[in-house]
Amino acid sequence: MTRRLDGSCHCGAVRFTVHSHAPVPYQRCYCSICRKTTGGGGYAINLSARADSLVVEGREALAVYRAEITDDTGPCRLSSAERHFCARCGSHLWLYDPTWPALIHPLASAIDTPLPPAPDHTHLMLDFKPDWVPLEAGPDDLTFARYPKASIEDWHRAHGLWEAP
Repeated sequence: MTRRLDGSCHCGAVRFTVHSHAPVPYQRCYCSICRKTTGGGGYAINLSARADSLVVEGREALAVYRAEITDDTGPCRLSSAERHFCARCGSHLWLYDPTWPALIHPLASAIDTPLPPAPDHTHLMLDFKPDWVPLEAGPDDLTFARYPKASIEDWHRAHGLWEAP
């Protein structure tokens, strides 16, 4: 069984639903793109859901941002990830990347449905964490300079939290 997640932007112009096998907000991404497009405590928390389940009301208020990826030499490529946000209030709502067409990644901060608490957290992209953002890792939390090898599905399955059909 998947969990239905209802989400919305701050001004209410965009409302959406998705169905998720992986509804626990456990990852905290500190990359500059997530930090600067969400403003959420210095990091963003993405969930995973089925892209084919996305239903949107207020699609006319949506806009899409594709970030420029930079390295030590400056901008090097345009990200394939599409960050969908409300053009009226600026709320970042979900990320879709055609590299993984079956998935959509709603931001936990945009979900209105109560979400289960995570038993531990994964802090990733710490190479990009600014000094002003405290790393509040618990004793069972994992930390990564870049990406962990385990996927969102892997983490949910390992913790017995995967909501299978």
